[in-house]
Amino acid sequence: MRRRDFIKIIAGSAAAWPLAAQAQQSAMPVVGFLSGASLGTMHEYVAEFKRGLADTGFTEGRNVVIEYRWAEGHNDQLPTLAADLVRRGVTVIVAFASTPAALASKDATQTIPIVFFIGTDPVKVGLVKGLARPGGNITGITITNVELITKSIDLAHSIMPHATTIGVLVNPANAPQTASEREIVRNAERVLSRRFSVVTASTPDELEPAFATLVSEPVGALVVSGETFFLTQRNRVVGLAARHMLPTIYPYREYVLAGGLISYGTHYSNEIHKVGSSTGRVLKGEKAADLPVQQVTKIELAINLKLAKTLNLTIPEPLIGRADKVIE
Repeated sequence: MRRRDFIKIIAGSAAAWPLAAQAQQSAMPVVGFLSGASLGTMHEYVAEFKRGLADTGFTEGRNVVIEYRWAEGHNDQLPTLAADLVRRGVTVIVAFASTPAALASKDATQTIPIVFFIGTDPVKVGLVKGLARPGGNITGITITNVELITKSIDLAHSIMPHATTIGVLVNPANAPQTASEREIVRNAERVLSRRFSVVTASTPDELEPAFATLVSEPVGALVVSGETFFLTQRNRVVGLAARHMLPTIYPYREYVLAGGLISYGTHYSNEIHKVGSSTGRVLKGEKAADLPVQQVTKIELAINLKLAKTLNLTIPEPLIGRADKVIE
């Protein structure tokens, strides 16, 4: 073979490499990742999701593509973003840590499998027909955020028994979850004969005014909703509670590790890992309709005794004895 002909062959092959790479990538399954939050606030949880996905044999960029769509706190954009993923022809949609994202995904497609991760009852909000047999094209994991509001209120009452008013911080942008939380608060008012002050925030700028309202009431203790927005803003929420010397019950251990007083809820990262694993099972061919919705049942209690001393609070000994994590 003449040298000139050999160079032509090599040049042609080199030109084809990018096309071959594109063709290989287009043959990969595509995960549509839909969230009401932003990458900046959820990056650690996205990493945990990808670790769960990797446990089933899928690694981003190697044998699966992930298309991210972030609403950046604007839940009204979720239907448009979900429709965009459907037009993209993704293999599966992951509605990540957001009931509105799950509902928007369901409205966008009845054929593409959907895996959700939410803190509300998926049957009650109309996502699935049942937990054991979800039916349709949807499955996922639900954490008991709403139900745990009741226990968090009990904890607030136990550490501040003389408080006449208890505050509850909710996110109105997550309408289904907030509606359920307000119902629980109304029931608690009747049972405990206490006044409750429900304040709202759905953007970082609304957090400080919400705390200002609580302080002006004033409230003796605060319960924070398990809604994802507050988790992404946990350092600021914990800081505001500390500034106002407000005893606060949080839904996840991450808050206590960030300096908060008490948390009672699920291990958030562990459950996100399961979302990745469930997504991998769907990518391998299992039908969403045949995968039961997983309910999180393991609950953890964490207590920051160091902060309790700063607040001049005496935490009941039985409560300390039950704690899974104590910071002294």
